Order: sequence, then structure tokens, then C-alpha cells
Amino acid sequence: MKQLTLLRHAKSSWKDPALDDFDRPLSGRGKRNARLMGQRLAILDETPKVIISSPAKRARRTAELVAEALHYPESAIRFEPCMYEADVGTLLELVSQLDNVWQDVMLVGHNPGLTELANLLAPCNLDNIVTCGLAKIAFEKYFIRKMKKGTSEPVYEKYILKALGIERLE
Repeated sequence: MKQLTLLRHAKSSWKDPALDDFDRPLSGRGKRNARLMGQRLAILDETPKVIISSPAKRARRTAELVAEALHYPESAIRFEPCMYEADVGTLLELVSQLDNVWQDVMLVGHNPGLTELANLLAPCNLDNIVTCGLAKIAFEKYFIRKMKKGTSEPVYEKYILKALGIERLE
């Protein structure tokens, strides 16, 4: 069974309106929630084998704080520039290229792309993955085996393992 965890970055700070969107840091609440989500995942023994994150400051820091709580080496986090401002098609392409040797992959990124990807891959009808919320999707054998020619429609067997914690951590 392959597992894909979609984790939206934690709450960002808007204290400095002059900052470029890419450079916005986490707020104090965002830092606390990222640590708490990592701790909850650790308690549930939900440590991914691979963490791939958007390089935007708020996503990067979320990935680092979650990884720290999971005892996942920070140096092993992979940063994919295509994940910043990624639409569902870009994220779907990234998922289709995941190495099927990996059993459990976490993507740390942004909305609306993550919510749209969750809704495409599993019949969950999410309105919004909240900040520092996650969705976990399981695939029987492959993340996505192939794409239908000329479309963005995946060809795969869909399974939802669990919708873990689409919840607020305040």
C-alpha cells in the first residue's frame, strides 16, 4: 500500500506587508501548530519515508518543524520549486513521477492546489484543507501509474485510507 500525505503549510505571518508572498514566515500560532501536527503524527506512527516541500518560507518551515517532531532528518527534506503556487495539474504531474519504491510520501504545500489534488485523487469533497491540516490518501500498488493521453485525468485505482485531521490545532 502506498500512502500520500498532503499537508498544507501552517499559518503564515502578515506582520510585514512589504514581504514578497514567497518570503512570508510562519506566525507564532503557525509554528506551534506545525510542531503539534508533527507530534500527533509521531504518536500515530505516521512518519513518511520522504518529505517533499514547496521552497516558500512558510512551507519550508512547516516541513522542518514537522520533520523535527518525527525525528526525520531535516537535510533529507526535498524542496521542489514547482510546488510553489502549483495548480492541481502540476501537483498531479509531481505525484505521477514519485518513485514507487517509496511507501509513504508527504507533500507540504499550498492551497488551492493541495485541496484540489485531494479531491481529484480521493472521493472526499473537501472544501478546504485548513492551514496545517492534512489529508492522507492510499493507493494499492502505485501512486499513479500513468496519465491518459491528452488529458490530466489519472489512471489508477483509488483508495482513501483516512482523512486524518482536517482540523484546527488551536
